[in-house]
Amino acid sequence: MLKLSRRSLGAAMLAAGAVALAFVGFAFWRASRTLRQLRVKVAAENEIHFNVVHITRKAPADFEWISAPAVFVQATPFNGHLFIAGPAGLLEYDPSGKLLNDYAVGRDLPGSPLVAMARGTLADTREPELIIATAKDGLLAFNGREFRQILPQDADGRSVTAILPLASGHLLIGTKKLGVLLYDGKRLTAFHPSLKAIYVTSLAGTESDLWVGTLEAGVLHWHGGESDSFSEEQGLPDRQVESIAIEGEKAYVGTPLGVAVFDEGRFARALAPGVFATALLASKARIFVGSEDQGVIDISLQPGRIHFTSRGSLAPGPGLAPNPGPAPVPELSEVRQLFQVDSDVYALTRGGLYRLDPGGFGWQPVLRPGGAVLSDRNISALAADNQGRLWVGYFDRGLDVVELDRSRATHVENEHVFCVNRILPEDETGTVDVATANGLVRFDAAASPEQVLTRADGLIADHVTDLVPYEGGLALATPAGLTFLTAGGAQSIYAFQGLVNNHVYALGVSGDELMAGTLGGLSQLEKGDVQVNYTTASSGLKHNWITAVAPVGSEWMIGTYGAGIFSLDREGRFHSFDTATGHFNVNPNAMLVTERHVFAGTLGNGLYVFDRDQQRWFTVETGLPSSNVTALAAIHGYIYVGTDNGLVRIPEQVLEP
Repeated sequence: MLKLSRRSLGAAMLAAGAVALAFVGFAFWRASRTLRQLRVKVAAENEIHFNVVHITRKAPADFEWISAPAVFVQATPFNGHLFIAGPAGLLEYDPSGKLLNDYAVGRDLPGSPLVAMARGTLADTREPELIIATAKDGLLAFNGREFRQILPQDADGRSVTAILPLASGHLLIGTKKLGVLLYDGKRLTAFHPSLKAIYVTSLAGTESDLWVGTLEAGVLHWHGGESDSFSEEQGLPDRQVESIAIEGEKAYVGTPLGVAVFDEGRFARALAPGVFATALLASKARIFVGSEDQGVIDISLQPGRIHFTSRGSLAPGPGLAPNPGPAPVPELSEVRQLFQVDSDVYALTRGGLYRLDPGGFGWQPVLRPGGAVLSDRNISALAADNQGRLWVGYFDRGLDVVELDRSRATHVENEHVFCVNRILPEDETGTVDVATANGLVRFDAAASPEQVLTRADGLIADHVTDLVPYEGGLALATPAGLTFLTAGGAQSIYAFQGLVNNHVYALGVSGDELMAGTLGGLSQLEKGDVQVNYTTASSGLKHNWITAVAPVGSEWMIGTYGAGIFSLDREGRFHSFDTATGHFNVNPNAMLVTERHVFAGTLGNGLYVFDRDQQRWFTVETGLPSSNVTALAAIHGYIYVGTDNGLVRIPEQVLEP
């Protein structure tokens, strides 16, 4: 039997221990490596790639903006001047109120409305800047000399709704779909898993104690590494949050139905019941509540006081005594921001800036936008009449009749002329027919409404989406079918008579042939009777939702909502295009044909232009006030391009591939 010496036994034990230690070390290394890989993987999943670029864009010199009313969204003092952001761009005013610079979206800035702004010093530049959020082009930063753009590669990361610069140099970013993001100057990441995949409306607080307002999930309070959620069940007046203000340990949360007060993170009470609280400014002694339609409410936080609206009406709270307030200012509505500079309190509304007079004389106007030719920015229809006037229809503000040679407009707005879908001038008579959501309105040659036709007058529906001249009368598209107006009266057809779908969006006419684009495909009619229907199931059509139809020579151009543009030949065959057929949307009736071009307005992809000689499409986006092109018209060699953010005029001759 083999015996080991004490020395040999010790050596064997040491060797075994070394092996065990090596195994443990290997296991620990392997676990650490796995943990590091997991951390890298998690970080990569949370990280959003982005680019930082300096903006040097300038719109083509031939592009001319037709002036539309400026809309104020947010104001921020910076470098001794006041900057005001809005859908149209950034305005810079000196202390006297003189406009110094106008940085327009689409011309000087990316073509996306500005939605929020704040002053901050970010870690990647370490100098004060204006941080500006855009609706779909990420972030802009302006140091007073030049702009740079922080542009996430993910489109959802570009749709910014709120920003909060922090003292650390970090920036918290609210988005429509990705929740709250954190930008530290080097990386753009999700801030915390509990704040992902929410529609953020407002941000307030700090990096360690953050309040997040949402569109439909109430308010979230992130602190201590976790989030508390508050909705109507926890006392919030409404789950849609419009504004947040922080004062000490208290947080004030504005909703469409009032203001909730939180004390040390717990719901305490509600203020201003029924008030659409769009803006808040809080101090220890009082809180100002800016509203959509009730002015600014001054609420004393001291016992025995009452809150007072700027329109002169008292809104009593339980057990409170009257508090004299400022004189009423009728136009103080649609309040977008309340802020303080030194001891002065300011209210920014959609259409002006006001200062609260410390002597008790109420809100005094400080700044208002300059005059404009147009009445609104959100354009839905365009047409030129035989007198050289441009008719401009709005999504919800009636229409303007613009005398281009005199740069002035006559505005028409009433219960019928409100939401305008299509405008059709009749050259022979000088009359103009206007399709609206509330009927068909006929204007005389002097641009005065002279007749209104609705369902009570024989239309198949009040809502008229499109109209074209047809068979000596008119063909009207509606969500319920087609109505034909002739000297003999009104006659209608719908799916029962063979129409492919009742919801008709667009019409095109060529001789006796009428094309009706619907939600369910395309119907071809002759003399009012359906001849053939085209759908994805029965033809080469790639998408059934048809939004625009126009005859082009011997063919038809067909715009869809979801698959771009196709052509249809006389043999019933659909043809796609390399550039213009794809996953994008053509806006309803946003198609125009001239001798040289076909134009198509899209939802978010700018203007598509087809060169009829070269038989090719190209796109135009730089120089437009928005990439959402909603309406088109041609007059005197110019193409008028209407968007949801204004109108631009372009000489047709400069539009080349």
